[in-house]
Amino acid sequence: MRGVAIIGCGMTKFGRLEGKDLMDLLAEASLRAIDDAGAGERDFDSVYVGNMMAGELVHQTTIASALVDRINLIPAAAERVENGPASGASAVKNGFLAVASGASDLVLVAGGEKMTAADTDVIGDLVSTMTHPTAEYAHGVTLPAMAAMLTRLYMERYGVTERHLAMVAVKNHANALKNPYAHLQRKCTIEGAMSSIMIADPLRLYYCCPISDGAAALVLCPAEKAKEFSGEPVRIAGFGHATDTHAVQEREDPAVLKSVQLASQHAFKLAKLEPKDIDVVELHDAFEILEIAQSEDAGFFPKGEGHLAVEKGITTLEGELPINPSGGLKARGHPVGATGVAQIVELVWHLRGEAGERQVKDAKRAFACNFGGFGNNTVIHILERMG
Repeated sequence: MRGVAIIGCGMTKFGRLEGKDLMDLLAEASLRAIDDAGAGERDFDSVYVGNMMAGELVHQTTIASALVDRINLIPAAAERVENGPASGASAVKNGFLAVASGASDLVLVAGGEKMTAADTDVIGDLVSTMTHPTAEYAHGVTLPAMAAMLTRLYMERYGVTERHLAMVAVKNHANALKNPYAHLQRKCTIEGAMSSIMIADPLRLYYCCPISDGAAALVLCPAEKAKEFSGEPVRIAGFGHATDTHAVQEREDPAVLKSVQLASQHAFKLAKLEPKDIDVVELHDAFEILEIAQSEDAGFFPKGEGHLAVEKGITTLEGELPINPSGGLKARGHPVGATGVAQIVELVWHLRGEAGERQVKDAKRAFACNFGGFGNNTVIHILERMG
């Protein structure tokens, strides 16, 4: 396989973006990425767009074809990639493979979602369709309910407390205050988080991500050609992609995110790296228990000790392993199709030294986990600074 470099990235603000439709957001992020790469006069071979619910939410399909036409990249090949909340990272993986295989030399990857125009109950129902149709969805199971049960299991087995969840929320909100792209730019306190309304016991409002609009984009090319473009290229050193049983009840141990374990192991093997080599991490904290659980199953902390790392400040911006410097899904926001791409955009900025107030010092290698369903489909990417 050829080496693959990220040579450009772009992103919109995340949040309730009135006056902009899905194509506006995808075009804005894509043009920013193309401009960042200095690729405006180049011919693109392929375009991959991560999106979960365009047909259901904005009554538009074939959005990859529409994006190519909108930003004048015809005749580039165009595909929409749908993989639940992991759609964004799956689109990045497809772009990576297109370049690595030699099939494409210049690829645009975008991810986006327009969610806030729909009622919350509509969003909740659509997201819940990711659960098993007969074993879970038919009985009213929701994603917050799944996360609540995992949280309760962690509390009983490992001694996680509600205060640990609040500490993760406080950290991620503090990071988002330094991120101009973040949805929730407001301070969060331990007391405020622990007194917010209950969503699914023991999960409160501040332990769950918001519903967001937004888009993010990347430009990829062969590593040996990266210096032809502007900016500082970042190499995709490895990726991993794995699944687990659809129904959570069928798993050997529901406290173990097996797809995260397997995808992470594959990514580290491909990159010829270990968890100790990583400097900055973006995890899929749609619910704050997931940041703790993923940090363990990705290999950064022993099983059952992720909350202790939070307690010790290891995962703060100033800690030994900063996690979710963007603010994470919790505070940066979670436009589902955009999230996996946005995670990588954030990490590229850190590896290039362009993350502003939230910059992780001397970051050379980074790790992103995009988590689909409730752990039944996970995509991992490992990035490395070039040069």
